[in-house]
Amino acid sequence: MPGGSQTTIGILCGAGAGALWGLVFLAPELVSDFSPLHLTFGRYLFYGLLSAALLAPRRRIVLPGLTRREWIGVGSLALVGNIAYYALLSTAVQLGGIAMTSLVIGFLPVAVTIIGSRDAGAVPLRKLTLSLVFCAAGALCIGWQALAAPASGSTERQLAGLLCALCALATWTWFAVANSRWLARLQGITAHDWNLLTGVVTGALTLALLPFAALLDNSSHATTDWLRLAGVAAGLALFASIAGNALWNRMSRLLPLTLVGQMILFETLFALLYGFAWEQRLPTALEIAAFLLVSMSVVSCIATHRRPGETAGQHG
Repeated sequence: MPGGSQTTIGILCGAGAGALWGLVFLAPELVSDFSPLHLTFGRYLFYGLLSAALLAPRRRIVLPGLTRREWIGVGSLALVGNIAYYALLSTAVQLGGIAMTSLVIGFLPVAVTIIGSRDAGAVPLRKLTLSLVFCAAGALCIGWQALAAPASGSTERQLAGLLCALCALATWTWFAVANSRWLARLQGITAHDWNLLTGVVTGALTLALLPFAALLDNSSHATTDWLRLAGVAAGLALFASIAGNALWNRMSRLLPLTLVGQMILFETLFALLYGFAWEQRLPTALEIAAFLLVSMSVVSCIATHRRPGETAGQHG
């Protein structure tokens, strides 16, 4: 089990990553006249370029240490955890709204925590029951609010958005677990370098997929619209993909997987706050209740990991 200072730093890194990652829920609304593929490819092209530039001075140190296994691993993380995830999430936001999408992604800590509880030396799942109950109750409050609000668009559109959000949840769950386990077994590669490698591979995959995106899009946009898309995509690449991922990878090396799962709740909280700001409204009573329940989930999980005698020596 990490020491108290390591745990505190890890939690702060998790909160910072959540604040930056929450922006990815708002971005599809900022460029709603473009398709989710436009935003996804724009974000990851910039992510690849920025990653390549930052990695260039260290390429002779980092690249020789990579085997075929690591390249396959980073390629899988890039394709599933970046490209597929964000295309699905952007589609869900545009079809079903920020609140509904945040609700579904809000269940991610439950999924990751359950998987992490099976790791050797992890905190037993029964000791995390209270935290998981708070998390589920908070997510249900958000869902109740989303369903009670007047639906925008047809029922089919809402259901399609829900399906995309569920698929995004599946890809994010896989990414969170796989990335954490890769970071735990990597030797000679820093968390920051691993993030940059993921960015370079993501950018390369994005370039390879661009011709298919062009075939699927026949719309026309003004120059100012393209500049707005480029600005939003570049901002996401810098703040969410570079800075947010760096904080997340740092956190993943400081905290056990069961606590890593709870840190994802910060993304949901910040996504909702940005959504309220975009819609220029205050949260409803149900949304306030959700905030309190999610916060209690995080606090109770942290308390479980810090209790003397319960967690000491359990995380190797």
